[in-house]
Amino acid sequence: MTRKRLIIEMGMGVDQHGQEPTVAAARAVRNAIAHNALPGVWEVAGLSHPNEMIVEVQVAVPYPEQVRVEEVLAVLPFGQKSISVEDGGMVVQGRAIAELDDKNDEMLIAVAAVTVFVSQ
Repeated sequence: MTRKRLIIEMGMGVDQHGQEPTVAAARAVRNAIAHNALPGVWEVAGLSHPNEMIVEVQVAVPYPEQVRVEEVLAVLPFGQKSISVEDGGMVVQGRAIAELDDKNDEMLIAVAAVTVFVSQ
């Protein structure tokens, strides 16, 4: 069977407080898929269940080695999921607030691309 791309969705996520790259990455993936419906999975590609989709996530975020990939992939409701995390995104200086458990004044910004493939 041949894999064919059905859709590529892009998103951005920010962790303003807490300095957690996992939070920024998960928000970027959630943003990428937030306003999509994929009727083509059934009507065009002929899949019988959404878990037959192949979903590949690529995330660029500061401190990629700290990303808990299982938490990021958990944002996706269906599919055979995989993820690639790489160094990127942005670090922006914000304001540390002790009550929000900030470690420093960094805000982390992540970008994500979510690609859905089908096998035909």
